[in-house]
Amino acid sequence: MSRNILIISPSWIGDCVMTQPLYQRLHELYPGCTIDVYAPKWSMAVLERMPEVRRVIENPFGHGALKLKQRWQAGRELGKQGYDQVIVLPGSFKSAIIARASGIALRTGYVGESRYLLLNDIRKLDKAALPLMVDRYTALAHPSQADFNGHSGQPHFQIDPASQQAALAKHRLDTERPILAFCPGAEYGPAKRWPAAHFAELARRYAAEDWQIWLFGSQKDREIAEEINRLSNDVCTNLCGSTSLSEAIDLLACADTVVCNDSGLMHLAAALDRNLVAVYGSSSPDHTPPLSDKAKIISLKLECSPCFKRECPLGHTDCLNKLTAQMVWDKAHQS
Repeated sequence: MSRNILIISPSWIGDCVMTQPLYQRLHELYPGCTIDVYAPKWSMAVLERMPEVRRVIENPFGHGALKLKQRWQAGRELGKQGYDQVIVLPGSFKSAIIARASGIALRTGYVGESRYLLLNDIRKLDKAALPLMVDRYTALAHPSQADFNGHSGQPHFQIDPASQQAALAKHRLDTERPILAFCPGAEYGPAKRWPAAHFAELARRYAAEDWQIWLFGSQKDREIAEEINRLSNDVCTNLCGSTSLSEAIDLLACADTVVCNDSGLMHLAAALDRNLVAVYGSSSPDHTPPLSDKAKIISLKLECSPCFKRECPLGHTDCLNKLTAQMVWDKAHQS
C-alpha cells in the first residue's frame, strides 16, 4: 500500500538541503510513496531540484508570524489532500498547529515547544546520539529512533540543462574557462564571514591562472561582494542580488571550485557535488557540515572557537582574520 506523506519544511535554505536524505529514506522504507513539502516561497527552488519530492506547496507564513487562526485554516485545507502521515521538521509550536489542524492520522515530530497535544507520533531528541542535523531529520523516517541505523545519505540535486543554459544566457556568462565561485555572505552574522580582503587575494591568484570568479549571494551580500571585486582589481563577476535562487543554483552548478562560509549556499554547493572549501569561524562542522565527499573543511580551531556568536565576543575575529588566502588555496589543491 502506497503512503502519501506531507512534510512541513524548515525555513532556512541550508536546513532545506539537509532534508533530502529524509526523503530518500522514506522512498526506501515505503516504495511508491508520494512526498509533498509545505515550504516558504524563498526555499521552493531548492526542493524543486529534489527528484524525491512530488510537489512543493507554498507556506505563506513568515518566520515570526504567529497567526494561529490562519495556520489552523491552512492545516484544514492540507488535511483534505488525503495524506497518511505528516512529518513536522521545525521544532516550533506554530508548525505543529498546522499538523494538528490537518487531522492527518499520523503526525510525527520531535517534542519541541511542548507539542504533546498536537503530535501523536512524538519523539524525544537525543542530541548526543544524533549530533548531526541531517541525522535528526532522517531518523524521523523510521518508526522510532532505535530503528534508525545512524547513517543518512547525501543531498544530490537534479539540474535541468535548459534552465541552466537560460541562466547563463540571461547573465551573459559562459563556461569556456574554469569557474571559481565565492559565496562571501552568511546570514547569521559577521563572525561567520571570511574577510573580503582574503577573498580578494584568492581571486587575484585564481585570475592569474585564467579562471573566472563569480560571486554569489543575496542583495544583502552585494556590498561585500563589491568590496571583494574592488580589492581584487575587478577580476570578479558580482551576481549577488541579481539572480533568483533558482538561477543561482543552476549557475553554481557550473563552478569547478566553490569557496564559501558556513551558509545556505555552502549546503547548495555540496548538494551540487562541486569541489568545495568551506571556511568555518565561529561555527562548527560538528552539527551542520557540508554533506559531500568533495567538500573540504578549513578551520583554525582556536581555543576560543567555536563560540557560535554572531559577532566576535573578544573583538578580534582571529578565527577568520588569521585564516589566510594561502591556507584556503592549499586546502583547495589538496588531493
